[in-house]
Amino acid sequence: MYKPISAIKNYVAAVSGQGFLARDITFENTAGPTNHQAAALRINADLAAVFRCTISGHQDTLYVHSFRQFYRECDIYGTIDFIFGNAAAVFQACNIISRLPLPGQATVVTAQSRDSPDETTGISIQNCSILPTDDLQSKSSMVSSYLGRPWRNYSRTVVLESYIDDFIKPQGWTNWVGEQGLDTLYYGEYDNYGPGSGTDRRVTWAGYHVMDYYDASNFTVSEFIAGEEWLDSTSFPYDGGL
Repeated sequence: MYKPISAIKNYVAAVSGQGFLARDITFENTAGPTNHQAAALRINADLAAVFRCTISGHQDTLYVHSFRQFYRECDIYGTIDFIFGNAAAVFQACNIISRLPLPGQATVVTAQSRDSPDETTGISIQNCSILPTDDLQSKSSMVSSYLGRPWRNYSRTVVLESYIDDFIKPQGWTNWVGEQGLDTLYYGEYDNYGPGSGTDRRVTWAGYHVMDYYDASNFTVSEFIAGEEWLDSTSFPYDGGL
């Protein structure tokens, strides 16, 4: 259930300083899909904000390692687990783009690694577009694509008010190893739209939730990462609530 250490060591840029800001930058790992885990960006910095950046790779593109992080109007490309880690991270108005993987592989957007129910971490995707590249779209009937899978037992990921294209399988989410974490994870969806957003055929795990407004509000910029206390100083735009 644990990713090999290579997922942590192989990256183009790594950030550990509090208050890191990035704007209009491309972070790209050109290793290609055959080299497996190869991150473009790793952030383990509190109060980190990334605006209008491109973060591009294949497997394990963006390592949201830890602390509070915010991403706005970014284009994020990858194949497997391409947004992963255990930060409290909010993504707003981003294009999250799945690429065609190697033959026989699936695509998975997120692999969140919360270890304990006491941790205030997770991945919140709000008002984003979850899309395939053109070559993946043309082969989507042959490639299974999912919103996420649990890297650790208390994995937590929510998708709110976002467009989900039809390359995502109807079940939406997938497992890591057997049934590990399926009762203890928290995966939620709220008020999404698009041909892949239907929840009628989603997984029936105890940890999966079709959220109401109150539940979803807990994963906004204001509530989840206390963004109104620090994002104003960045000059980056954000939406505090739903």
